Amino acid sequence: MRHGNKINHLGRKKAHRDALMKNLSNALITNKRITTTLAKAKELRKHIEPLLTKCKTDTTHSRRMLFSYLQDKEIIKELFGNISEKIANRPGGYTRIIKLGFRYSDAAEMAMIELVDFNEVYNTESTDSTKTRRSRRKASTNTVSTEKSQVEASSEVFEEAIAEETITEEVVEQTEVVEDLEEIITETEENTQDEVTTENEVKSEEESEEK
Repeated sequence: MRHGNKINHLGRKKAHRDALMKNLSNALITNKRITTTLAKAKELRKHIEPLLTKCKTDTTHSRRMLFSYLQDKEIIKELFGNISEKIANRPGGYTRIIKLGFRYSDAAEMAMIELVDFNEVYNTESTDSTKTRRSRRKASTNTVSTEKSQVEASSEVFEEAIAEETITEEVVEQTEVVEDLEEIITETEENTQDEVTTENEVKSEEESEEK
């Protein structure tokens, strides 16, 4: 019986289990997110989180200790470079396990394990939700102020639209007045021309009669 035995052997001997944890750790550090069975993900979290805590102190001793577990120089560079900067302010809990359901072939329960600080989409949503939880009054005042600003902006837009409509109506009226004046001028010019032509005809007739 396994009273007090918290180690999940995963159906493997110790050497095989150590090699499995090393390969899964290297894959997680390289890709920042991997998919495996739920049992392996839980064991990997217990295995890799102490290593991530150790990579916060960049010393020769810590580098040699991590190299004894991971056996890859490029992984060590990634740990003490990009990853150590991301997790510097996090006091533990560097990984997240998300259940994905059951595998089709053997119905094994699958899960995704990822590094928390490298999921930017989930982190932005969580920060927004925490802000709204901590300050409800501030959020309500912010919403009221935003609604007021939106109403003011809409009223300004409406006033501008009305002003533009009035300006366009005035312009249209002025153009109509100008057109009417032009018609009157053309009519008067035509009438004067007709009068001049009639006077010329009368004079020509009179001259012809005198002759």
